[in-house]
Amino acid sequence: MWKVAVVEDEQESVQKLEAYIRQYGDENGEEFQISFFGNGEEILASLDAGFDVILLDIEMPVMNGMEAAEAIRSRDENVVLMFITNLAQYAIRGYEVGALDFVLKPVTYFTFRQKFKKAMTRAGQRKNQEILLNVPGGAVRLLLRDLYYVEGQNRLLYYHTSHGDYTVKGTLKNAEEELSRHHFVKCNHWYLVNLLHVQEIGKDTVTVAGTELEVSRRSRGAFLDALTKYMGGSQL
Repeated sequence: MWKVAVVEDEQESVQKLEAYIRQYGDENGEEFQISFFGNGEEILASLDAGFDVILLDIEMPVMNGMEAAEAIRSRDENVVLMFITNLAQYAIRGYEVGALDFVLKPVTYFTFRQKFKKAMTRAGQRKNQEILLNVPGGAVRLLLRDLYYVEGQNRLLYYHTSHGDYTVKGTLKNAEEELSRHHFVKCNHWYLVNLLHVQEIGKDTVTVAGTELEVSRRSRGAFLDALTKYMGGSQL
């Protein structure tokens, strides 16, 4: 399920974009959850929903698309932005806020399909490199390279990252199922380590991003084997 936001104040354009996204989904076997917003302030109020792609008109009331894009980028560096506009002169400014592409109005399905496919490819690449944490009061989109290790205690998970710590409900088994394919390995019953950030191995410890964690006797063999293979060429 992909989450797409359409930020557009013209109802005719909204209906056309929805039809084009649905048609793209039918042709490519993809399922979309589409949310609609009439201006920039509305999308900012719902940004914690964790959108994969945001389609932005530029000329809108209250807060225009360019202003909204700048505000979105200050809170989310990874969501894919694509402008739907008749103002081609904004192209350079759009790239400054990390917009992937522009679709000029009037929008045809042929042009939209090409541009949207590019956006979906980018979203897919980024989705494989990040997770969404449902934290109290909203959600956090976390790049895996910024995650040092996960700590599990009393059915709570503590995600220790370069941006600080996040706490969510869950078990370490759940986290391991989600992260093991991304080179996260248990060093003991309570910790799941990102091998990218391993700095040093001691007799019974591993140093991860400056923090020393215990390596249990039961986990040591599998942990060292995984680390050796990872250092031999695997990448996050």
